[in-house]
Amino acid sequence: MRQIVVDTETTGLEPEQGHRIIEIGCVEMVERRPTGDNFHVYLQPDREIDAAAVEVHGITNAFLADKPRFADIANDLIAYLRGAELVIHNAPFDVGFLDAELARVAGTVPIAEQCGVLDTLVMARKKHPGQRNSLDALCGRYDVDNSRRDKHGALLDAEILADVYLAMTGGQTTLSLDAGGGDADQASVSGRRALAREGLALRVVAATADEVAAHEARLDAIEQASGAPPVWRRPGAP
Repeated sequence: MRQIVVDTETTGLEPEQGHRIIEIGCVEMVERRPTGDNFHVYLQPDREIDAAAVEVHGITNAFLADKPRFADIANDLIAYLRGAELVIHNAPFDVGFLDAELARVAGTVPIAEQCGVLDTLVMARKKHPGQRNSLDALCGRYDVDNSRRDKHGALLDAEILADVYLAMTGGQTTLSLDAGGGDADQASVSGRRALAREGLALRVVAATADEVAAHEARLDAIEQASGAPPVWRRPGAP
């Protein structure tokens, strides 16, 4: 599955008022693994950036003076995004701006007609009702390093969101196990071979006292960040 984590920075908050995208950052993942094939561009908006927006992302009109316009990169962006599932935090904001920009380019169609969209803010609110679910709050909850985020930046925020998304949806998702119990020499449908289990002895290694202490310290950190006991400390936990 091809997913692209997307973030944008803009001149203001309302595309209906003529505000424009000034930075796009995209991080590609295939089967939950970052590929390194990212897309990042700064854009000349042909309008002033709101002072409040500059306070958030630090991008100025002077910096953008020699950058391309959205129409210049639209075809490359569409080719990059087409057919993927977009992972976005507060998707209506970014998709609204992308659709407004696409509407200015002849022959293009809205994002929903080209891509699926997964909103991590909606996902976080379902998983953590009544709690703060900003990107920074989720970084604290899932122990994701956001120390470089002194200001917002589209590519940096997309990289951080990719880590948060993988943590929120954690677990092995690419390992294919053969449940058919067939011949060990018979290749599975996925191309992997079944493990020969006969005579297999598994070694059990107990945690050391230092490892147990480190585990408890990590549980303390999780409890402090989330405001609730982690599952391993709840009554009836295995």
